[in-house]
Amino acid sequence: MTDTFTGWAATETGGELIQMKLNLRKWDEDCVDIDITHCGICGSDIHTIDEGWGPTEFPCVAGHEIVGVVTRAGKNVKSIQVGDRVGVGPQCESCGECGACKAGFENVCEKLTVTTYNSHWHTGDKTYGGYADKWRGDYRWVFKVPDNMSNKDAACFFCAGITTYAPLKHGNVNEKSVVGVMGIGGLGHFGILFAKAMGAAVVGMSHNDKKRAVAFELGCDDYINTEVVEDMEKYKHKLTHILCTGTGQDFQWERFLELLFVNGKFMNVSIPRWKFPEMSPFALIINQASVSGSAAGSPAEMREMIEFAAKKNIKPWITKYKMSDVNTAIEAFRAGKPKFRFVLENE
Repeated sequence: MTDTFTGWAATETGGELIQMKLNLRKWDEDCVDIDITHCGICGSDIHTIDEGWGPTEFPCVAGHEIVGVVTRAGKNVKSIQVGDRVGVGPQCESCGECGACKAGFENVCEKLTVTTYNSHWHTGDKTYGGYADKWRGDYRWVFKVPDNMSNKDAACFFCAGITTYAPLKHGNVNEKSVVGVMGIGGLGHFGILFAKAMGAAVVGMSHNDKKRAVAFELGCDDYINTEVVEDMEKYKHKLTHILCTGTGQDFQWERFLELLFVNGKFMNVSIPRWKFPEMSPFALIINQASVSGSAAGSPAEMREMIEFAAKKNIKPWITKYKMSDVNTAIEAFRAGKPKFRFVLENE
């Protein structure tokens, strides 16, 4: 048994990642060890490496779309066995005792929300992510990969997948729904795929026509160029849901909330580096609209999501890079080249 791993770590803001050996968390009987085969690159990784969301504790090994094979399981671990293919998402520990945890909302734990990197376990050990060869952590946040899903396809479901599945599920999206998906990128493409799989009519939404063709390729039934007045007017009071995965700094609530049908839902999963603008309360009251956020998902939702994706044969659009080419992949990510997710693979 080894208590170290080799990872690609950020050591300064915006700098290239450096390969180094670091310590895994202390072993206990709730732990599993995983040999990592794949890890997706998420926008959160870049925000953290660049300290866009606040201070980063360097060295930082990013990556929270982890898939691999279990090599060791603690005595308390009954649901996972050595040899299982498993995944890990953006959260890796919760207290299990607060009101949120007891109600099944462990992802918004009131006392101990431990993220998969740039955080600390309850033991005080630092968390490190999946740009690495190994990972160790609490089995309650480790999830089996379905038999009919490859490791490379599975990886991105554990952040981008759950981030878009959960609000659609909370919003009761179904065959009667008309869902607008704002932002057709890494998150938005998952939003389109999930909403279609739930039976909804889906309308892609972007601020120009560059994503129009690919929106239809992904399965959209229609497309709104949000800068074209006629496009916006066509869907005034027509959408039952809007899933916001990204928008520009010129975003104004009223323009989008008026697209919603009575009791429509605006569901936000975007975390830009700028604040959303003020909103007139009339924008909500006039057609009884609601605005909500969603923070990844609970362990139960994670299992439900990955089984749903397997059952519906949902395939993310990915480009694969060698783990050793992580800096090349990040450079391409910064340049806006993903269509729509990048996945690192250990050789």
